[in-house]
Amino acid sequence: MFYPAETGGVGTYLRAKSRWLKSQAGIQHTVVAPSGRWHPDPDVVGIPSLPIPYSNGFRWPLSPLLTTRCLQRLQPQLIEVGDPYQFAWSALSARKKLNIGALAFYHSDLPQLASERFGKAAQQAANLYVSRLYRQFDLVLAPSRVMVKKLRALGVAQAQHQPLGVDTRIFTPARRDASLRQRLDLHENTRLLVYAGRFTREKNLSLLIKAVEDLGAPYHLLLIGGDTPPHQSSCVTCLPFQSDASALAALLASCDLFVHPGHLETFGLVVLEAMACGLPALGMASGGVAELIDNDTGLLVRPGSSTAIAQGVRKLFRADLRAMGAAGRKKMLTQYDWNRIMPELMAHYARIISKHQSLIAPADRLSLL
Repeated sequence: MFYPAETGGVGTYLRAKSRWLKSQAGIQHTVVAPSGRWHPDPDVVGIPSLPIPYSNGFRWPLSPLLTTRCLQRLQPQLIEVGDPYQFAWSALSARKKLNIGALAFYHSDLPQLASERFGKAAQQAANLYVSRLYRQFDLVLAPSRVMVKKLRALGVAQAQHQPLGVDTRIFTPARRDASLRQRLDLHENTRLLVYAGRFTREKNLSLLIKAVEDLGAPYHLLLIGGDTPPHQSSCVTCLPFQSDASALAALLASCDLFVHPGHLETFGLVVLEAMACGLPALGMASGGVAELIDNDTGLLVRPGSSTAIAQGVRKLFRADLRAMGAAGRKKMLTQYDWNRIMPELMAHYARIISKHQSLIAPADRLSLL
């Protein structure tokens, strides 16, 4: 369900995987996702669905049975599930009928989101739901160690850590555009902070805006991903979601510091994209982002505090931002480039397929869903 959303790391991951797998012989990769019409990409199969209002492009499938039948028609040898909702149950049903392997990627911390929005009782219900659902898969991958720990605490013993990656050819410091400040009608000496992603409550953008207001000149904040910030401010410029990854990379590379105020991230793919562009990063000492940023590449601060964000920004601008940006770029090249991450993912696939090898075709005709 996350694939058609206008923003978000899941769609980025799936598109990157599709591109990478096309370069590999003998592998067919298909994305099954909710769609309102025929999809122009032949490797994407659309399921009839309805748009979810005010959700940045998310859609709700009309029938789990339609999805199950679609999976059966495709005859995959392995299914990867990307969300914990209707599609997950359809995949389990198809897996049973086809007698194949299935894994899940835990992209969203459902119990934590339930707690933030509806309270403790909702979190407990979500814990039971997550435990019941994910224990049925051969393998559950989580992009951060903190998510693996949470899953295992819920009885999902087969949870394993698998980080996501970044296309370092697209996201590179070489895309820096010296004219960005002029185009934004800002002074050339402006210290330009940037955030990219959804403008949702759990991202804590109000705290970030308050921090920049407290910092005052010459600091300015560029928000990428929507038209309207949580509240209007003269120190904030908004740009819409950038569907072109190269355009996003050019914007990121042209700023001074990436700031992510969200404390509930399961990973934080956009942090990798910013670091690959040579930007130091400031994040919260909570969730998956805390595993991506170290003292060489940025700074972690106390979550939930605009004061802590402002103090962190000041501290970073007193440090060597260029050296931090270079360290972040090196880290992306050596640890998080998709060419390093994808073989790790393929190894997980191979282990699951080997468990079902007596039931499937030879591995050189591997097909994935």
